Amino acid sequence: MLLKELAASASPLNEQQVHKLTQVAAELSATQLAWVSGYFYGISQQPSGIAAPAAAAQPAGKLTIIYASQTGNAKGLAESLKAQAQAAGVAVELFNAADYKVKQLKKETHVLIVASTNGEGEAPDDAIEFHKQLKAGKAGKLDGLHYGVLGLGDSSYEFFCQTGKDFDEYLQKAGATSLLGRLDCDVDYDAAAESWSQSVVALVQDALQADAANDVAPVVPLTQGAVSLYNKKNPFAAELVTNQKITGRDSDKDIRHFEISLDGSDLSYQPGDALGVWFSNDEKLVDTLLALVELAPETSVKVDNEPVGIREALINHYELTQGYVGFVQAYAELSGSDKLKALVEDKAALREYCASHQILDIVREQPAGLTAEQLQGALRRLTPRLYSIASAQAEVEDEVHLTVGVVRFEQDGEPRSGGASSFLSDRLQEGGQVRVFVEHNDNFRLPANDETPVIMVGPGTGIAPFRAFMQQREAQDATGQNWLFFGNPHFTQDFLYQTEWQRYVKSGLLNKISLAFSRDQQEKVYVQHKLREQGAEVYAWLEQGAHFYVCGDANKMAKDVHEALIELVAEHGGRSREQAEEYVDALRSAKRYQRDVY
Repeated sequence: MLLKELAASASPLNEQQVHKLTQVAAELSATQLAWVSGYFYGISQQPSGIAAPAAAAQPAGKLTIIYASQTGNAKGLAESLKAQAQAAGVAVELFNAADYKVKQLKKETHVLIVASTNGEGEAPDDAIEFHKQLKAGKAGKLDGLHYGVLGLGDSSYEFFCQTGKDFDEYLQKAGATSLLGRLDCDVDYDAAAESWSQSVVALVQDALQADAANDVAPVVPLTQGAVSLYNKKNPFAAELVTNQKITGRDSDKDIRHFEISLDGSDLSYQPGDALGVWFSNDEKLVDTLLALVELAPETSVKVDNEPVGIREALINHYELTQGYVGFVQAYAELSGSDKLKALVEDKAALREYCASHQILDIVREQPAGLTAEQLQGALRRLTPRLYSIASAQAEVEDEVHLTVGVVRFEQDGEPRSGGASSFLSDRLQEGGQVRVFVEHNDNFRLPANDETPVIMVGPGTGIAPFRAFMQQREAQDATGQNWLFFGNPHFTQDFLYQTEWQRYVKSGLLNKISLAFSRDQQEKVYVQHKLREQGAEVYAWLEQGAHFYVCGDANKMAKDVHEALIELVAEHGGRSREQAEEYVDALRSAKRYQRDVY
């Protein structure tokens, strides 16, 4: 009806166009209509709409964007940067660091690097060689290069945004000129990254004097197949179908198997991808915090320029179940606590304190009355949790499965729990809705060749992606051999998906399984011990082209497995320590050694 009224007024559309638009609009949801409106607005800002732009004066140069991404966040930001540059009429190319040769930097005029940090300050797997070459000065003198660096990281880790800092340092040493100061982004990076991106694109646009009509990539038509409208900023409201505890009654761990319906979303994923889960904080936790800071629940604050009660804001928009450096720094000043001020000066002690204290614990230890604006300003925005997907769509179709360890512990005699894990396990009922999106991870993929053997190391919930791997290989009738290393405390209580693995062994799909149940004997046995025991055969598989995967705890397990891998290569390959490290680095560069660690 609205479109017909528009047609009757001074509309630029003729009657036939209005009729077509009305038909299309009637089939779309509110979310889809919002997306389409943005799509058409984007077209309207291009001088020639979807058609190829008319010839124009060539810009003085082009922009090259390079991303170093482990889980996909840096890649996503780089793609957004490219789109912004194109919309500004800047000629732009986008590269994965793995596909970019360092020596090419000499030929560039303007480069932007978006880099995440992996593990303990390491470059992401796809950027190992690029990082190494740049550090070694292989790019040569870069006096004519203008650059910008956006780093992604987590301030709770010691080497916060280290890869971005490294790239900034190496480019400066090579003589390149910074366009805009490096941005080091914490986990709630959206607003800061958007502001930086707009600024740096404007600087590049001015420098290149690019015509807005030049080198704009064609907009992808809506008719090119089904593409999901759902992503991190626009998550899909999915139904929780199954919530099943898969550890035994007497287990020290509460590990759940979740099945979530993606029906109607057009979301697709591959084995190795992660599911992003948005969650709400526990209302009881929020009420206790408000009482401690002496705030009325209905006190109004603004979230994204919209007025909302502080209680609702804390439930849905702010991080409460993780301690983080920024909050301690801000609250130390607000509360005047000498203890917290001393902690701020000791970075190692501060990280340790944050790891063991939630926001409520910090406030309870050093109580202080706050205004709503003070509390809101000290907190960081809620971020979704990423869980390795434990299923293959070839097997489960419009579902996605997760394997989640529910975080539960006590602090000063009071129970505490993780934000997303307790939301899924305790506060969301089967049949309820959870907001989700798919986070693609091209750095954790099965070999393209189905005949390639794979070795999978996944203790605890690290088993999740390997369940997906096996479902996919079974669906594809893959002939490559498969070897699983799994560990947990007890065989009888903690052997996750035991019957499924037994079935794969019986069918011959799983050729070898090495189990490490650490508490079932006097001496603790972990997966790295099993790797060393089987070192000769592991090395033989690697020499035959096997891909080696690790998923799970980054702080200890992944480091121990990495060390075991180097040692077995040295021992059974007749190599020195240095040569073994080079062998393992070569595996990583060739994407034959991939890690999904957290």
